Amino acid sequence: MRAAFWILAALLAGALLRFWMLKHFYEVTGDALIYGGIAKNLLLYGRYALTVGTGETYPTLIRLPGYPLFLSMCFKLFGMENYAAAAWAQIVLELAGCLLLADFARHVAPARLSRGAAFGTLWLAVLCPFTAVYAANPLTEGPTLFAIALAMWSVVQFAERPGWRPALGFTFAVTYAALLRPDGALVALAFAPSLLVVLRRKKRLVWIRGGVSRMMAVCVLLAVVPFAAWTWRNWRTFHVIEPLAPRYATDPGESTQAGWISWVKTWCLDFVSTYEVYWNVPGDTLDISKLPPRAFDSQEQYAETAALANAYNNSGQSLTPEIDARFAKLAAERSAAHPLRSHVLLPLGRVLDMWLRPRVENLPIDLDWWVYKHHYAETRFSWFYAGLNALYLLLGIAGLCMRPKMWPWMLAYMMLRSALLLTVEAPEARYTLECFPMLFVLGGIALYRLTNWVLLSVPKAKASAGRG
Repeated sequence: MRAAFWILAALLAGALLRFWMLKHFYEVTGDALIYGGIAKNLLLYGRYALTVGTGETYPTLIRLPGYPLFLSMCFKLFGMENYAAAAWAQIVLELAGCLLLADFARHVAPARLSRGAAFGTLWLAVLCPFTAVYAANPLTEGPTLFAIALAMWSVVQFAERPGWRPALGFTFAVTYAALLRPDGALVALAFAPSLLVVLRRKKRLVWIRGGVSRMMAVCVLLAVVPFAAWTWRNWRTFHVIEPLAPRYATDPGESTQAGWISWVKTWCLDFVSTYEVYWNVPGDTLDISKLPPRAFDSQEQYAETAALANAYNNSGQSLTPEIDARFAKLAAERSAAHPLRSHVLLPLGRVLDMWLRPRVENLPIDLDWWVYKHHYAETRFSWFYAGLNALYLLLGIAGLCMRPKMWPWMLAYMMLRSALLLTVEAPEARYTLECFPMLFVLGGIALYRLTNWVLLSVPKAKASAGRG
């Protein structure tokens, strides 16, 4: 009864936090409108398409179908373009994911810590503002966090009792995670091997010969079918083989702006540059004053970059093939002159920015949050967010050092994701958000262990002082 009370209290606290986020930070822009446009056309015309300003639709493959299908279901049930209903549904899903993570922690923590670790995980998950704000916005992160939690929970259920139910749960979770975003496939890559290890450890040879081969075949088939259908649709519509989504969200025939992207990779290091420069091109002004000093290696290179910016701005803010080729040439020169910087230091720096930066991108806080004299309150709040983020990371590292069950697979996912992020040219803190389910679990275990140590140490210290 007491446990049920604390579970309900945690869920209530998490719900209140997300409702507050929904009221103050909910917005429908950018990606949400793209996903919503596809969902609307699916319902109205049965076409996986986007709409241009004239009202005409055109087929697209720049986004996977997982989230448009989720939005179309919400629109069907709660009204066309009712993005708020989708946010409410995501809040429910994410809180359910918090419960799954708590149960996962109960199973993987040492026996003496299992119950406390579950509660620690639950409270860390429901009170995390970084995940809560994304659950309260119509974006893929909310359903993705639920899918990851379901995959982790299914793995530990399979470890305890191999069978169809956890196997199908895992299959659904990893398949839907990959249908939401291409990088969702990392969940399967990291955790699927653990299922094979479980079967080998159980040594149920008779059961393996009979049931497992059939189970594996069915699960693989169920996971492959949606992507086979998506690939066939893309081939039939565009005559291209695309099982996921294009790296740079471009439809066939559109420019990938390879030269521009290669040049950005030679200097972009943080979210400020992503927001002020990378997202502006093409379609908006390229302001050379927004570029950091590391974007130029000499006065000659500065002059060349300024000339390129002027050419772009004067061409209707369009990246013509000629301008893109000039960016490619400049990028090649910079990379050849400083290969260590371009291929090692900057990629590592971008990953660190995505892990350590204050996660205030969805809040009304200036990009230059560190300039205290411009906005005292915003700077203090941003440092608080940076500290809170660091606390989650430190607790996660401490939990990892305790080596609970499944720790190699949780670490594998975080390492795989970080490795993938080394290829990203424009960092965003939200790209590491999918690692937080693991941090919640590992942190919950460490938090309870630390709390236990403190509670036991204080009476011992008092007793020793009394005897002295």
